[in-house]
Amino acid sequence: MRPVLLRLAFAVALPAVLVAVWWVASAGSTNVYWPPLRTIFGAFPDVWTGERLRGDVLPSVLRLAAGYSVAAVAGVALGTVIGSHRRVRAVCEPVLEFLRAVPPPVLVPVIMLFAGIGDTMKIVVIASGCVWPILLNTVEGVRAVDPVLAETARSYGIRGAARLRDVVLRSASPQIFAGLRQALSIGIILMVISEMFAASNGLGFTIVQFQRGFAIPDMWTGILLLGLLGFLLSVLFRLVERRVLGWYHGLREAGRRSP
Repeated sequence: MRPVLLRLAFAVALPAVLVAVWWVASAGSTNVYWPPLRTIFGAFPDVWTGERLRGDVLPSVLRLAAGYSVAAVAGVALGTVIGSHRRVRAVCEPVLEFLRAVPPPVLVPVIMLFAGIGDTMKIVVIASGCVWPILLNTVEGVRAVDPVLAETARSYGIRGAARLRDVVLRSASPQIFAGLRQALSIGIILMVISEMFAASNGLGFTIVQFQRGFAIPDMWTGILLLGLLGFLLSVLFRLVERRVLGWYHGLREAGRRSP
């Protein structure tokens, strides 16, 4: 129980200090663009009512989940194929490097031409940015599979789907989850950007509307809500990662304790 409380205290300490500094630094502010933090906190419950959470936050989260899921499936599948075959990797690598260098926000107008201005466009934008860290980390993870382990599996007749599941993906899973973690933060950014183009709801749309209407405290509440959303998704991801990669973290802990 005590280690859990210590970890919780360390996790809360820095945010609490930053909030206290912001509160004190902005207490006497008369700048319209930099309102006191107490004003922002006071506006929070009036702005983010249950109706607005259902109408703006929920659609954003659903788009993020859809785009992130598409990117995860495509990234792991393509990364496994590319990482497993040297010739495929040699052919695809120049194209992958070219496409990775193109910032996803630049593609938003192009995607709008093909996918329209609805939810499909926003999901495609999120997926197009999230797929790269997942894909590249999967390729590196598959390439780094221990040759001795692979040869042992082959000697025991472990082939096909069993080899892919129990040897390749299991060995590459720590690297894959590293890519998934990177993609989550990218997905939140692209979710907001995609909702700033031809949208009628969503967090990005609402924040821009507040800014255009000079409702600055309301705009700041949207920014804080985005930060809270990112934090909650990060905690959820960490719980899933701990469960799926329990064997990996157990090996690391055992390695630290061994003399």
